Amino acid sequence: MQPNAAQPQTVVVTGLSNREFLELHARPGRIGLSGGVTLVDKAICRAERYLDERQHWGAWSHAFLFEGQRPDGHHWVIESDLQVHRKHIQLGVQENRISKYFDEKLYTCLAVLDFGLAEEQVACVLREGLDLVASRARYSLRELFGTFIALHRPELRGRHNLLARESSMYCSALVQHLFRKTGLDLAPGVDLKNTTPEDIARTALPHVTYLLQRQVLRSKLTQLKTRLRRRVGARVRQMRKHRTRPA
Repeated sequence: MQPNAAQPQTVVVTGLSNREFLELHARPGRIGLSGGVTLVDKAICRAERYLDERQHWGAWSHAFLFEGQRPDGHHWVIESDLQVHRKHIQLGVQENRISKYFDEKLYTCLAVLDFGLAEEQVACVLREGLDLVASRARYSLRELFGTFIALHRPELRGRHNLLARESSMYCSALVQHLFRKTGLDLAPGVDLKNTTPEDIARTALPHVTYLLQRQVLRSKLTQLKTRLRRRVGARVRQMRKHRTRPA
């Protein structure tokens, strides 16, 4: 499906695993969004509540750019992230296989945004992204805190991030930076380094969002209802036994 020139569209996808969903919709130049269960994920989503009129938490805590499939048979992404591996820390703009996002317990929400970029635009975002990988641009926790401040004070959102630093960008700021290189502004009026994953998800630019929807919540509610019915049933049976006992 190609983006409609008039407005954004959302295609809800069900019944797929993270792996099936990403392998189906990952294409060079598309944007990925994820939400997870870690404390950092929850802190970001909670801070994004200021973007919602009813102050509902945001759904997205991370953004990345799909790079395409390589000769190794894997799809790769360009992202700015903080990853701690055994005896190894990755901090900043980096390349990773999308298999990183196959873990459904860690990455509970996924979306892919297709802006229908032309070939030269795709080449531009990938070229700029790889340049930042090569120059080892850092992931800035400091700038992330500056963004949290701006979320609390909306008048600061359009100004330079109060804690900005050179040669560093967190995840959604990286994606915004790459798209601005093609002339596309995902969050007009918001400073580059105040851009959140939720801003990208809510962009008014024409695009198609492929949204992976799970039945986890429904299944949990079903399990809860079943447990309650069993407890109530057991309680009723116990009361009946007491009533039928001879005096």
